[in-house]
Amino acid sequence: MWAPLLALIVFIGLLTLGGESLRDALRYERAAIGAGEWWRLLSGNFVHLSPWHSFLNALGVLVLALLCPESLDWKIWLRRLLFLSLGMSLGLYFFVPSAQAYVGLSGVIHGLFVLGLMPQVLKKDLIATGCLLYLCGKIGWEMVVGAPVSDEAALGGRVLVESHLFGTLSAFLYGFIFRSYTRAETFSLK
Repeated sequence: MWAPLLALIVFIGLLTLGGESLRDALRYERAAIGAGEWWRLLSGNFVHLSPWHSFLNALGVLVLALLCPESLDWKIWLRRLLFLSLGMSLGLYFFVPSAQAYVGLSGVIHGLFVLGLMPQVLKKDLIATGCLLYLCGKIGWEMVVGAPVSDEAALGGRVLVESHLFGTLSAFLYGFIFRSYTRAETFSLK
């Protein structure tokens, strides 16, 4: 369970070491995507504004591992990351035209929490239910009020709260497509 998540943390850490030029080459950038640089729909989720931003997202991944200790094959983790990254980015692209640029994993992390918490919620786990209700309430609050100014000051840029919404919606869609809420998820190329 820990290996894929630790690999993710190391990956975003290495990308952070690439600095501003690597971040700019990989970030979600609406105009570049429109010009055919489709990889940015994925890569923008793995680069960050700053080392602090990377650290906060790495902490989010660690909390995910503690609250949602699923033992999943690395191929399932990869499928989840790709699906949520694309879903979140396509949501921004089609529904938030004002979002010209985006970096960070927080939208995907919100989706990963949904995928990890829902099976526990369906088993009537009260802690998981409370966590999922908090997550949904947080997103609702952010959509109405916006992100706290302190968050934006700490990150060094605007928090694109729509990424949290689209990451969460992508997770609900993923769960229904792959039935990951009601049974053990498998990976097959058939």
